[in-house]
Amino acid sequence: MRTPQRIIEPGARHDIPRHFLDIDVVDASDLRAILDDSLRRKVARRGRGQVELDEDPPCVGRLLAMIFEKASTRTRVSFDVAIRQLGGESLLLRGEDTQLGRGETIGDTARVLSRYVDAIMIRTSAHENLLEMAAYATVPVINGLTDRTHPCQVLADIMTFEEHRGPLARRVVAWCGDGNNMATTWMHASASFDFELRLACPPELAPSPSELESAARKGGRVLVTQNPEEAVESADCVITDAWVSMGDDELERRHDLLAPYRVDERLMSRAHKNAVFMHCLPAHRGEEVTDAVIDGPQSVVWDEAENRLHVQKGILAWCLS
Repeated sequence: MRTPQRIIEPGARHDIPRHFLDIDVVDASDLRAILDDSLRRKVARRGRGQVELDEDPPCVGRLLAMIFEKASTRTRVSFDVAIRQLGGESLLLRGEDTQLGRGETIGDTARVLSRYVDAIMIRTSAHENLLEMAAYATVPVINGLTDRTHPCQVLADIMTFEEHRGPLARRVVAWCGDGNNMATTWMHASASFDFELRLACPPELAPSPSELESAARKGGRVLVTQNPEEAVESADCVITDAWVSMGDDELERRHDLLAPYRVDERLMSRAHKNAVFMHCLPAHRGEEVTDAVIDGPQSVVWDEAENRLHVQKGILAWCLS
């Protein structure tokens, strides 16, 4: 995948923006700094109201544009609350409400928005849209989700695991289901955070060989198997995701392929006794996960959802510092 050349317009800001596009293109030391700052901010807010500013708000006077080409609950609300708690404000832009829905290029939109706002978060389908936005923007661009990756979510997942079980390094993370954008981002994270990742996927929905090769080159330890029991055996963390994402139109086929990868009590019992269960939500109960697991004592999905807010504050502070 070729990244467009970055364009600097006359009269635009000429400092190099600090984008947050993917885990594998951010230094491991910066990722750790983001997580440390996120946890510090979470702890410092205990007992404070959601509309109160952080004690040291780094984004006073800053404006975040949030572009949504896909529907969202957690990403939209958490980014909006995050920038407000950091002292800034947000501006919501839906694809159909902008000239993007009428043929204007991503690059031209990036050029214009860079004159109006201090940062751009985009939730889009094609990963190329994110890269083009970053190539032409002269303010930081944040990946709120693409069909290829979801880095904000995986950083929140890592924060959640480490809150409950300590450092993720040298642990085992098991993924059961589709080799989708979440699975790809976990592959990126395996190199940066030094854990073993086991991906249990049907062969028809396995992660792309190029992504696996890239993760291996960068030091990631990734095992791919068709057997969910093999992946989950003695794992420290078990993760799954919805079988059908927005835009998928092969509902029945995907259900048939993924039914053996459902995380139920039997499968969860094969993991380490102190293993945690994660799901990025929204969950389709009875499909990829049973009620007994998602509502059970090993589930940390609600902490995981909350930590989207705290991690995104860490990301915004890092991008805008």
